[in-house]
Amino acid sequence: MSTVKAEEIRTISVVGVGLMGHGIAQEFALAGYEVHIHDLSPEKLQQAVQNIRSNLHMLTQIGLVLPEQVEPGLGRIHPHLELREAVSGADVVIEAVFENLELKQEIFQQLDRWAPPHAILASNTSTLLPSQLAVATRRPDKVLVAHYFNPPYLLPLVEVVRGKETSQETVTTIYDLLTRIGKKPALVQKEVPGFIGNRLQVALLREALSIVQQGIAHPQDVDIVIKNGFGRRLAAAGVFEVFEIAGWDLILAVMQYLLSDIESSSEIPPLLQEKVARGELGVKTGKGFYDWTPESAEKLRQRIARALAEIARWP
Repeated sequence: MSTVKAEEIRTISVVGVGLMGHGIAQEFALAGYEVHIHDLSPEKLQQAVQNIRSNLHMLTQIGLVLPEQVEPGLGRIHPHLELREAVSGADVVIEAVFENLELKQEIFQQLDRWAPPHAILASNTSTLLPSQLAVATRRPDKVLVAHYFNPPYLLPLVEVVRGKETSQETVTTIYDLLTRIGKKPALVQKEVPGFIGNRLQVALLREALSIVQQGIAHPQDVDIVIKNGFGRRLAAAGVFEVFEIAGWDLILAVMQYLLSDIESSSEIPPLLQEKVARGELGVKTGKGFYDWTPESAEKLRQRIARALAEIARWP
């Protein structure tokens, strides 16, 4: 069965509409696609639709969505309790369930059975490799990862990760589809744990934890450096773009002096283990490296959302 082309796609199915899934469904519905969503209970499906409605209300308030788009967009979202019903007419299925390999493999086996032969099967996994999911299907050439970042309706990036058997036609279709709805897909040519984004984030976090562990700086000052220094540049230009301006001769000199002192351990950072052992998990427990109240946590979320919304207006 040949691979569907982006311009031929009419129907999207999203399996699992929690934290990420409802936002993914929202974007496709706003872009004019019929979107069939699936979850395990009526309550979860109702909550997903309510979350989408709340998101759209917020997006209209900040001028990123027109008021007249809201009801037609919501009208293109079709909830299903039965997985078979949700995917039987899909051109593309995006799975966004809990991050568990056995669960995802079971779902991909069912998707392979019930989705049309031409349908592309994508996972929003942030850690698992596409080949680990493709083995559960008879269409490994049509399986890949489409890894969104949270919240998907404010962060345009999607990492498109090809598996060992993913066809170029499948990669091209998903890339073109995402581009059509205003996303910024990045191609990961070789499947590796963490893809691109999470590998970079973990590398930064490992060094940040090491700085605190060694007593070089407090967590709050590390955050001040990131927020008010290089972090602002990285919202406008990527790391290669930034250092193209600086010059690679300068970067070489810096690395020759600094690299041997940068944290390179493959062990879990002791400071992170200690925090988790004490139950200091961050906002969810009221304490991490900061102390949190519901009000201060909501203030942080709103600050992040406002900043992302402002960046979304950039040309």
